[in-house]
Amino acid sequence: MAVNNSIIQALRKEFVKYDKPENKMDYQRWFKEELKNPIGFKGPIIKKVAGEVFKQIKDIPKDDLLDTCEMLYKMDQPGESGVASIWILKISKQFTKSDFTRFEAWLEKYVDNWGRCDTFCAGFFGELIVMYPDLITKTLTWTKSKNRWLRRASAVILIPSLKKGKQLEKAFEVADILLTDSDDMVQKGYGWMLKVAADKYMDEVYQYVLERKATMPRTVLRYAIEKMPDKLKKKAMER
Repeated sequence: MAVNNSIIQALRKEFVKYDKPENKMDYQRWFKEELKNPIGFKGPIIKKVAGEVFKQIKDIPKDDLLDTCEMLYKMDQPGESGVASIWILKISKQFTKSDFTRFEAWLEKYVDNWGRCDTFCAGFFGELIVMYPDLITKTLTWTKSKNRWLRRASAVILIPSLKKGKQLEKAFEVADILLTDSDDMVQKGYGWMLKVAADKYMDEVYQYVLERKATMPRTVLRYAIEKMPDKLKKKAMER
């Protein structure tokens, strides 16, 4: 692993500039899982720091940057993991199919809450799927995983594609497999996926929900129809 320690030092030096109470927040309130470092920098600060340091490192080799980002995930310090995900998305044009193996390993090793799952999968990992849609066949295997975050990931990873008006049938395929999953984090994940799909395919998603509402968890149903007209929502919520 070719970790560039100077990048990590530059990142931490930049964060020091913003190490003030008004730039911090308690993330624990958003999670049931106990966070290792619950007090972290606010989102806008993380984005700002990521952008400033990226100006200094944008020309380093892709693999060196990915190795360094993995080290940031491993060290799991407040803000640094978020920066890593932003940097990886910034170099998405350099992605190749072979990156799937690395990203999948990260998903299994470093994801232990919905926030990181969604940052990975609705972010850079989802962009990899947009670029190489045939890789979806690999993500479908996650729907049967014992790991709740992999099951959630199987839905969330399709969100970047759905935003571009692609992969509706795959989204329905994933939703069918996860339909009666009892895990609330999985339900919210595939419910979110259906809500995003409805932005471009409202009629299709609405029909999908109507046909399955007798068995679909109410949490999923509410997510899926959230942005639909009140008249449609009322009919969908009828027992």
